[in-house]
Amino acid sequence: MHLADEVWAGVERHLFPDASGRRHGLPRVGSWWEFTRIPGRARSHTMARKWETFRLHGTLAGHLAAHAAPDLPEGLTPRGAAGLPPGTSVLAQPRVMPVPAAPRTRGRKGVWWEYGGPLALVFAGGPDGVRGDLVVPVRLPQGAGQWPHLVHALDDPQAWHKVDLVRRRDPAAPGGWVYEAHLMVLKPAFVPASTAARRAKVPSGRRGGVDGNVSNLAIVSVPTNVPAAVFAGLETPAGAAEVASSGVASSVVTLSADERARIARRERKRRGRQRALERSRRASNTAQYRLSRRQRQRQRRRQAAGLAAKQVQVPGGPRVTRADGKPVRSPRRDEVSKTYRRIRARHAAASWRAAQSRATKARQIAAQIVAVHGADLVIEDCRITAWFRLWGRACARFTPGTLITALDHQCRAAGGRLLRASTRTTALSQHCPCGRRVPKPLGVRTHHCRIEDGGCGLTGDRDLVAAALAAFIRFDDCDDPSTARVDYQTSRRVLCSGGPGLPGALTESTAPIPTPHTGSSGAGTGSAAATPHTPRRKTRRRDRGAASARRTRTSTVPTPDEPPPPTTGRAVVTPDRHRPRTRLFNKPPPQDLLNRP
Repeated sequence: MHLADEVWAGVERHLFPDASGRRHGLPRVGSWWEFTRIPGRARSHTMARKWETFRLHGTLAGHLAAHAAPDLPEGLTPRGAAGLPPGTSVLAQPRVMPVPAAPRTRGRKGVWWEYGGPLALVFAGGPDGVRGDLVVPVRLPQGAGQWPHLVHALDDPQAWHKVDLVRRRDPAAPGGWVYEAHLMVLKPAFVPASTAARRAKVPSGRRGGVDGNVSNLAIVSVPTNVPAAVFAGLETPAGAAEVASSGVASSVVTLSADERARIARRERKRRGRQRALERSRRASNTAQYRLSRRQRQRQRRRQAAGLAAKQVQVPGGPRVTRADGKPVRSPRRDEVSKTYRRIRARHAAASWRAAQSRATKARQIAAQIVAVHGADLVIEDCRITAWFRLWGRACARFTPGTLITALDHQCRAAGGRLLRASTRTTALSQHCPCGRRVPKPLGVRTHHCRIEDGGCGLTGDRDLVAAALAAFIRFDDCDDPSTARVDYQTSRRVLCSGGPGLPGALTESTAPIPTPHTGSSGAGTGSAAATPHTPRRKTRRRDRGAASARRTRTSTVPTPDEPPPPTTGRAVVTPDRHRPRTRLFNKPPPQDLLNRP
């Protein structure tokens, strides 16, 4: 908390005038001055009226009484205002809020601790401040839709803990900065009534599996309380098929065509800003960059023609470096223009808006998934960073990590949990619900367990089948992903009892997730039923031919229900997972290698 005193010692001269009434200009911009948060001194809960850096004075009832709308009834309390229908005007605050003054009692100096009028933020200048108080009036939302949140946070002054001063970049604000006062309240987070009602209706008798991919998210859930007899093995296959066809629900979250076009427009604007920043930096620091190949050729042609050398305004070559490859001057010491700062501020604001939009959409989609499939979900324990190394552009468009993190938070908020299973012990995409291993490379997106090879004949979408298998994973320790095992006996009865292929649930989305509209960019949304199929790009050379053991997960632990290797006459047909690895020799192999046992 001493950081507040140190920062304000150098900043208060910009806020308070000196004896001559002058201020020392606006705060400068630099590495030391670019602070983002000044923490205020916390309120003492054992000593009354203790000095604090910032303090919020007043009451919510006093603010409502001073700025109540003309059409409101007399004596309306804050809790009564919270019960008004949305769209009703509660406050009529002037365009320029008046600055309140501390009350004077019995001729003494005004004391803010006795103030009970409209809300105001007061900075007293420290315990030894003699320059007066800096009072900033507070403006509240005037509609009735925000008053439940205001009552939760501001109705009890005893819950106010401290106020921090925060500033952030905003190119639309005067000076390029927006100053905000953040109030910390010693209360649980506010939960709207609609969110609480939605979480109360989350189905508790379902267990679901999630299959996360680079460009989509597949969810399949099955009932756990209705088919209890089926799970115990007391029902016939016909009854199991009836329960499976009626109780299995599936959803696919992917990008729609409109969102792809919207993200493409956003990326074009981002690349334009990046090019403008690079051009501005090069134009302001021409001595730190070499000429490009085309610019050098142009100079040689002019020199051969006897023309004077032309001054290059924006060199297009690499940066001037030393013999060891390091720049002669660090880029952070370059001179930047006002245009560069303005474009950089716009770029940062656009990136912040895009990140907020993605987080909001991910939170809304996760809430809808939990409302349909329940709060008990299982997903493979994958590393999203490895996906970004291979498919960075596609991951940046869909943002699967943001969506999975939001799904985890929504599951915990609804009383459930998103469990993670190891891919080594489960290998969901390489198995059939009947327990048979069906190897598939990444380019094959359809699961087909062939009857000719001894399979069950199940055909469906690869991602939906993997998500359905995740719903039947059992854990010895829920906190240890390596203890995950697939219960193939139960999955065989529920998913494979309906004959060759479970209709609907494993081929398309039977419970579509509606697409939220919260901005111009965001995470993946939509459903497979409403999104037209887009042809996949032509696979690269490295994806052609036989799939490697790493890409097909063939080095996994064998499952207990996996059938033994098939035999053809006297020779044993070795499956792919038992295929010996190719050995590379640095020197020619010995001549008797083939004769060795």
